[in-house]
Amino acid sequence: MLAWMAGELKTPPMSSDARVEGGRLLRRLQRGETLSMPESRPMSTVGARCHELRIGDVAQKKEWRIIYYVGNLAMAVLEVAKTTRETPTT
Repeated sequence: MLAWMAGELKTPPMSSDARVEGGRLLRRLQRGETLSMPESRPMSTVGARCHELRIGDVAQKKEWRIIYYVGNLAMAVLEVAKTTRETPTT
């Protein structure tokens, strides 16, 4: 199960290609795959079992981050954010 806590994965603001890539990565996670860099990395500063998906948006020349939590029964999307190369800590 996938639960959205904040943000949205639709145009605008993401380009269609970035939205498709985000959806593809989320589906892989839902199937139980473990992703690693460059697609995903742990975000221990956010909390235990929290990670970020990293999505390059070539059309908009932006980097997108999807912060997610992997629980025992569900995966929760905590935030969808546009950032620079660094993910904000707040």
